[in-house]
Amino acid sequence: MLDLGIFALLGGVVSLVVAIILSYLVVREKVDDEKMLEIYNAIREGASAYLKTQYKTISYIALVITVLLYGVFDYYPHNGVPYISIGFILGAVASLAAGWISMDVATRANVRAAYSAKHSLKKTLDIGFYGGMVMGLFNVGLSLLGITLLYYLFNKDPELIVGFGFGASLAALFAQLGGGIYTKAADIGADLVGKVEAGIPEDDPRNPAVIADNVGDNVGDVAGRGADLFESMSAENIGAMIIGIALTAVTGKEVFIIFPLLARAVGILAAVLGILFVRGDVEKNPFIPLRNGMVATTIFALIGFYILIIETIGSIYLYYAAISGVVTSVLILLITDYYTGYHYRPVKEVAEASQTGPATNILSGFAAALESTVLPVVVISVVLIASYYLGMAFADEFGLNLHIGGVYGTAVATMGMLSVAGFVLGLDGFGPIADNAGGIAEMSGQPEEVRKAIDKFDAVGNTTKALTKGYAMGSAGLAALLLFQAYLDIVHISFLDLLQIKNLIGLFIGALLPFFFSSLAIRAVSKAAKAMVEEVRRQFKENPGILEWKVKPDYARCVSISTLAAQKGMVLPGLIPLLGPLVVGFIFGADGVGALNIGATFSGFILAMMMNTGGAIWDNAKKYIELGFFGGKGSEAHKAAVVGDTVGDPLKDTAGPSLHILIKLINTFSLVFGPLFLVYYLL
Repeated sequence: MLDLGIFALLGGVVSLVVAIILSYLVVREKVDDEKMLEIYNAIREGASAYLKTQYKTISYIALVITVLLYGVFDYYPHNGVPYISIGFILGAVASLAAGWISMDVATRANVRAAYSAKHSLKKTLDIGFYGGMVMGLFNVGLSLLGITLLYYLFNKDPELIVGFGFGASLAALFAQLGGGIYTKAADIGADLVGKVEAGIPEDDPRNPAVIADNVGDNVGDVAGRGADLFESMSAENIGAMIIGIALTAVTGKEVFIIFPLLARAVGILAAVLGILFVRGDVEKNPFIPLRNGMVATTIFALIGFYILIIETIGSIYLYYAAISGVVTSVLILLITDYYTGYHYRPVKEVAEASQTGPATNILSGFAAALESTVLPVVVISVVLIASYYLGMAFADEFGLNLHIGGVYGTAVATMGMLSVAGFVLGLDGFGPIADNAGGIAEMSGQPEEVRKAIDKFDAVGNTTKALTKGYAMGSAGLAALLLFQAYLDIVHISFLDLLQIKNLIGLFIGALLPFFFSSLAIRAVSKAAKAMVEEVRRQFKENPGILEWKVKPDYARCVSISTLAAQKGMVLPGLIPLLGPLVVGFIFGADGVGALNIGATFSGFILAMMMNTGGAIWDNAKKYIELGFFGGKGSEAHKAAVVGDTVGDPLKDTAGPSLHILIKLINTFSLVFGPLFLVYYLL
């Protein structure tokens, strides 16, 4: 009988091959503009230099943890193989590779997208989208190949590959957090001094922080996000596979373990087919072709899931659970679009409030951000209960344990939601490419019509980035029960009593961790932004010729400030998801860590939704005013909106997206160290 795992391997290979083809379609485009190429090289060199520095720091941390894992878990390994430490180092390396390759292609795409806007908007869309899809398909494919190969190499035991998820999560947290600190320090410095004080446009080459700002788009929104999404898929796949162990033990069918891998392969096929449907009137609205591709991908995913589930498991109830997951992804995207789109109430209200100053802008934006958490929580709650009961119906149909069947139903729903991940990640990658293209056009002095054309894509890019962050956190919320159940399976806990005092304390500490983490992350941005503002002011003051186009700013100094700030700022908050479970585990045991996971997951989910959506609301309220409403650029309302945007920036691009990884890292760390907490604890 043919091993179904072959299809998972083929899916991973197809994903990487298509990513390579799309990369070729991007890099074959020629750029015949020396000024554009000069700016492109500065951005590319700055991004590469930063990532080399950051990856060196992460490597030192990973090496220390690898040695600890080997000493604790692999000193007497099963069959002579140090599974945990090998998996950990492979997960970390793969996560960083995903980030690097994503950044490499994005920086190549940005200048080509900018240059093509001189001739064809369709070509601009194609280059930006293909560059984004390289990130999407490469991440999904590499994650799928890595987990599938380790599954077969590690004796087909998913519990032995938890180190891979832990390594991917740890590397991703530092990559996203460091990149977020870097990009927001530069962005805030450029906005506050350039826009508000000097009154010059965004991406004006006279602004000393402008190169650092564009570098930040790549190291934060591309490299950081690439590593982030790689770990998301890896951790959730491993968690779902662990849950499948119990069903395989009862039924003897391996398909329950490898189903998440097969589901990922179906999603890859759907995303590849969806690329063919990215077509529509680019001149009218560049988002229309992208939307059409997303709709096609969703339809193909639904068809693929039906064939997969009916042919392998044979339960229509699990197919309905998968549908609930796919529908959830669509609903989360629609909710995020409502709260962050120009045409809806929240953004318009915040823009209108800007007329009376920064305080009312911030208050209005904060209120909208808090409100934006309601519907996502309702949607996730509904799909969790629906998929759980559909899983119970499946279990009853086959005479299996109802609770295990219910939990597996939520795992299938999570796989359904992640089935469109490849395409959604492509939309996410499109954002920073469009943003950089706009910056290159502005800094190279392109004609007004070229800059206006690219501005359309930049606006769409802001929307796609906001949608993807909502989608990523939605999948984290849906995976909450999945990862928690995987932890319970690892430590063999059948019932967790939250009324026990030690578990209540664990719950409180877990709920606290995302807030403490966010505090440290935002403080790091604030300190770095202060240094950046002072540097830009210094250059303007000491060299008045900069604003008169007579003297070239010192871009390298601002790049150096952001790089140093990111390296210093990412270490302390990065230790929280490690020390939190470790301390609670050694004091209160495995039960206390289980309670901590619950608290961190739910408070982190709500806090991240508030930050991600709120930051996008402030950003788009500013851009709404820049379209000419409430006085337009340079007005008092615009200045107030810029201040509000700088408040929202570290929320949506540093702390918010990092919380998504924080939740996964706490859970995967617990999966790895859980057995230790069963033996060594004080109370």
